[in-house]
Amino acid sequence: MIKPVTWHLFALHLNELEFNAEQLAEIKIAGKQLCIARVGDKAFACAAKCPHAAMSLVSGYVNVQNQIVCPLHRYKFSLENGRNVSGEGYFLKTYPVEEREDGWYVGV
Repeated sequence: MIKPVTWHLFALHLNELEFNAEQLAEIKIAGKQLCIARVGDKAFACAAKCPHAAMSLVSGYVNVQNQIVCPLHRYKFSLENGRNVSGEGYFLKTYPVEEREDGWYVGV
């Protein structure tokens, strides 16, 4: 059974978030720690920790292929679907993000 998605407002504008130099920010919403990646005018949400060694992904970076790279072992994950693209077989939980008239929402 698929759980329904509940949408949560996380920012009126992306500039409200405290992004680091790599355009990554960590937020807590609905009891979950999430990493928000800003790529141009888009935002992506994923689990805050790498599924391999639980390293904080906000300490990593996003490469030119829009993959978040873990700072510990350099495992790479698609921001679109969480697929591990560097071949180690892990999966990063991702969450849908929508920009609406009244702000930015993440589906949990």
